[in-house]
This record gives sequence, structure tokens and C-alpha cells, in this order.
Amino acid sequence: MIRIWGTKFWITCLIVAFFFLLVTFQVVVELGRFEKQKKKGVSLQDLQHQKQSHSLLTGLQANLFHKRFDNGLDKYPIMLWWSPLTGESGRLGRCGDNSCFFTINRTYLHHPMTKAVLFYGTDLNIDSLPIPRKRYHEWALFHEESPKNNYKLFHPPTITLFNHTATFSQHSHLPLTSQYLEGLQILTSLDYFVAVGKKNALRKKLAAVVYVQSDCDPPSDRDTYIQELMKYIPVDSYGECLHNRGLPPEVNNPSFMDHAQFYHILAQYKFILAFENAVCEDYITEKLWRPLKLGSVPIYYGAPNVEDWLPSNKSAIIVTRFSHPRELARYIKQMDKNDSLYMEFLDWKLKGHISNMHLVTAIKERKWGVQDVTQDNYIDAFECMVCTRVWDNIRLTEKGLKEKQWKAEMTHLTCPAPESFTFVQERASKSSMRDMWKPSFEQSKKEAQALRLLVDRNKNFTTQDFWNLVFKH
Repeated sequence: MIRIWGTKFWITCLIVAFFFLLVTFQVVVELGRFEKQKKKGVSLQDLQHQKQSHSLLTGLQANLFHKRFDNGLDKYPIMLWWSPLTGESGRLGRCGDNSCFFTINRTYLHHPMTKAVLFYGTDLNIDSLPIPRKRYHEWALFHEESPKNNYKLFHPPTITLFNHTATFSQHSHLPLTSQYLEGLQILTSLDYFVAVGKKNALRKKLAAVVYVQSDCDPPSDRDTYIQELMKYIPVDSYGECLHNRGLPPEVNNPSFMDHAQFYHILAQYKFILAFENAVCEDYITEKLWRPLKLGSVPIYYGAPNVEDWLPSNKSAIIVTRFSHPRELARYIKQMDKNDSLYMEFLDWKLKGHISNMHLVTAIKERKWGVQDVTQDNYIDAFECMVCTRVWDNIRLTEKGLKEKQWKAEMTHLTCPAPESFTFVQERASKSSMRDMWKPSFEQSKKEAQALRLLVDRNKNFTTQDFWNLVFKH
């Protein structure tokens, strides 16, 4: 009996020891994984899914890590994500020679080492803000999205609440204007290029122009324009908006929008309608870059300064240069019939020459990559920008010097009110969603003023307080 009891005792000890070693090993492995400075540059949605699916610290591991942090690793500044964008309970990340602790755990708000609060613009909610704001808490905004996601951010009273910014504006502290462009080489690539002779032959079964969009009636009111354009020239429309042609079943899914087979279908068209969902300076999405990558000519409507970003001064047709869709249709037909004129818009690609040095410099000097495992992604770059600036001020303080003051400017995120197309007369019908976006924009200005007033008071406020101020204004 004693021998059996002894055997059971030692087996139990071994099991306990094995379990302890297993948990310790998992913590070490996970910490090691997130200590890496380089991560894949993928879409924001992929980054969120990746970080949330592989959450660093859950359950027992989270408790062990936070206990360890509170008991001796609190020499690092804390960067608190107020929006749960990354899904990370805690990560000690390196940014060059600096290290900061990144977390979405709001209990760290009152920790003495919390130096910055990070926000994702789409998730900014007046129901829950880190108020009262401490003197040494810097606010940082990451927002790469269209204004339709949160209009009040696009007005001076709100954007100037922040110290650090990463937005689609080239004027922000970390510009994300080229967020949908992997690199310069993909623009000059001929992987999907279809010769003009073959495109002409395909005109027997395809229109010259293609439109693919399933986000209908946005602030830019693009569908109103394209519907008018369709009166003067055939357009193959594959998306839900103005749909008139079906995709093959194997690619008839939004997840295949960046699939090679879908690219080959689009590349057969001479022209691709590239209309943004909002008209803001520097707000440029895959709608422009995709046709340029494929070797089609984009017909572009969106950023008024898009020419600052085009690879060549003759690489896209700019919609605003035409007084009416009828005039645009006439020009497209002229190009469709004249190969020499059409090829002038593809000459830069065939020669592999990007003459726009502003674009070249912006891509070469940006501190993040897109779908590039050798570079940080733009969320990493944003986190490290804030971390580095916080450390810079810590060192200045240690030397008895004045801290550097960072502040967002109104140019860091701005967009004008939606405007009607000049060819649209006063409509008897009020079916356009633009009739909703205009008053929404006007109200957002009042919301921005109310939010600023409440934040400046630096006292907790309720949703009712906020709306009372909005309607008072």
C-alpha cells in the first residue's frame, strides 16, 4: 500500500510540474511572438482578426503577465487603446530603442505610467470617453476611413482635441494616403495587362466601361452620376449598385475583389469607373489603384487633388473636367475608337516609368508597408510614433528641458460638405441618399462643437448632456 501511495504521489507531482511548465512555456512563447517588431502588412480588418484570434494574454496567462508588469515592469510608458482595435490585453513592444506597453485594458487608465490614449476614429463614442483627462494624457487618433463613418471627427473642434494623428490626409503626423498601394513596382507590373488589340476584339461581348460597386448611395452620390452616364454609353455593372451583369459564380463574392481571377475579368475592360464614396482631399482608395495596376484607364471621381498622386499626368480621366456625363461619354467613345489616343494613357505603364516624384517620394519614405512582411504595418507604425514621442518627452524632462507639445491641426482630417452635381436639377423625387448625407454633415458640425465644449470642461458627462448641447446650438 505504501509503495502504491508513493507511486501515486510522484505521478501527481509530475503532472502538476508538467502543467506548470506548460503554462510557463506558453507565456514565454506568446511574449516572444509579440516582442517581434515586424509584422505582416495586411488590411485593417485582417489585422484586427489576426490580433483578436491570437490574443496574447487570456485567462491565467493574462493574470500572470499583468501581475508581473505591475510588480516590476512598470518603468515602461503605457499606451492605452481606448478602442479595442488590436484586441491585445497586453504587449511590451519595441520601437527602435524604445519600449512601451500596449493594452486595451481600460483599468490602466489611472496607472501613473499611462501616457497616451489611442483612439480608432470609427469607434469613437461619446458614451464612453477617458474623462476627466489628465494633464499628462496625450490623445492619439488613428482614422483611415471615409467621413461617412464618423462625420464629427472632420471638423476643427474635434480633430484638434488630439495630440497625434494618423489619417488619410498627407498633412497628418503619419499620413496614410497610400494605404491601398502596395508599392511602385505593382503599378508598373504587366502581370494583368491586356493588349489593346485584344480589348478591341472583346468589345463584341463587353462594354468599354465597367463599374463594380456594392456600397450604394454614399455621400459622393456616385450612382446618380453613373446612372446619368449610362444614358449615353454602355456600362457593364457587376456590383449591387446599378447591377446589369453577373460575375462568374466562382468570383461572385465580395471576398474575391482582390482575387487574380477577378482581376483578369476587369483587366479586359478599357476603362474602369473609379468613384470614391466621399470627396475629400487625399482620400484615395483601391478604386484608383486597382485599374492602374491592371492596365485599364481609371475614370476617377473623388479626391480633388488626385493629380498629386497619379503616376503620370496622363494616366487617368478626371470626371470633374467634364461639364456633364454626356461630355464624358463622348470623350470615352473617342478614346475607344482611337487606339493611339487610348494608349497615351498607358504609355507610362508600358515604359515602366512613374514621373510623379511626389508619389515616388511618399512611397519610398513612408514608415510602413502594405502586404510586406519586411515592414511594419500602419498600426504598428502609429503605435511606435506615439511611443517614440512619449519617450522623447520623458528624456527631455529628465534633462530639465521643456517637453515638446504635439497638437493636431484642422488639416489633419477634413472634408467639405457633400455637393450636388451641377447637371442635377431640383429633383421632384427625393430618393437620393445625398438628401440624408447633407443634413447629417450639418448636424455633425454641431456635434463637434458640443463634444469640444464638454471635453474642455473636463468633467464626466452623459449622453443626454451631449444631445442637449447639440440641439441647443
